[in-house]
Amino acid sequence: MTHSDPDHDTWLRFISGDPDAFSDLYDQYADVLYAFGMRYSSDRDLVKDCIHDLFIDLHGYRKNLARDANAKFYLLKSLRRKLHLAHRKSSMLRFDRWDTEDSLAINAFTFSIEQELIMDEKEREILQHLAAEINLLPDRQREILYLRFHQDLDYDEIAAIMQISVPTCRTFVYRALKELRGKLEFGAIFLIMCC
Repeated sequence: MTHSDPDHDTWLRFISGDPDAFSDLYDQYADVLYAFGMRYSSDRDLVKDCIHDLFIDLHGYRKNLARDANAKFYLLKSLRRKLHLAHRKSSMLRFDRWDTEDSLAINAFTFSIEQELIMDEKEREILQHLAAEINLLPDRQREILYLRFHQDLDYDEIAAIMQISVPTCRTFVYRALKELRGKLEFGAIFLIMCC
């Protein structure tokens, strides 16, 4: 696999031990990881701690990392796993753990303030309606739509993050979009794919 993008060059420099590359990776992905983590938890400190732990682990294991890895995918997958473990650990510390689901659910879907500011009244109404309909979807479908259209991950990467097969991943996307299509006008569906 050949890469010519700057992200991959930074990744290769990082694996080789370049301390500036480590800083570059952090600077480039810290905000992305934070936004991603906040989709799964409303606990800001927990998300920050998991990101911090992720980068500590990343630094410690850098010599064993794959050279052809997609940095964004690797970091998102690793953060999701850390958040899931933190969620499991905290639910085990609570005595009501048998009443809670042991999975990490994605939070309710919203559009960013920046997206809403650049739109007119009609588009804002469509977005609000779209967000409401997306939030009615099952958690797994919402998560896949988020990973596919907001994080721009391909089906193989999403399947790996969610630990499902690629055909299952495609089926979830197909069903989610079909359900949304049945409830919304085409313009709203187009907006989710472009935002």
